[in-house]
Amino acid sequence: MFNVGDMIIYSTHGLCEINDICEKKVGSITRTYYVMNPIEDTKLTISIPKEIGEKNMQRIMEKSEAEKLLQSFQNTGIPWIEDARERNKKYSNLVKTGERKDISRIVNTLMRKESELRKNKKKMSEQDRKLLESIQQILFQEMAISMDIPLEDISEEVDSIIKQTG
Repeated sequence: MFNVGDMIIYSTHGLCEINDICEKKVGSITRTYYVMNPIEDTKLTISIPKEIGEKNMQRIMEKSEAEKLLQSFQNTGIPWIEDARERNKKYSNLVKTGERKDISRIVNTLMRKESELRKNKKKMSEQDRKLLESIQQILFQEMAISMDIPLEDISEEVDSIIKQTG
């Protein structure tokens, strides 16, 4: 399904490059493994059995999908849930699906909430801040690669859209 040199999104590690596909023997079982490195942490090497890895790996989105996601920040995101526990559970479950539309809607909502809180000289909860940082980084990196533009341009564009549509 994937090849050496492919850039993929892998689980919570985000953007990774497949460096090798090889056979490894663990105990008495020989399996095919994907060997990859996260772009953000090239010293980390991930080896995952092919059949397990493919359930948690996604191809990089197409340029057209990235452009649509960028434009989606003009709209409001997902509804804000006041109860922090319920919000974290709902948003985390949506992130786990790997659906980029849902992830971008969560990023959108959290960025708008953070902006609103900042205006009122308040801070975002640690739980919300951590979720935003992790999914925003992965989503924006993927969009930047798909659109072949610098990551900073994606961040600046989304910030600008959110400020304009406040």
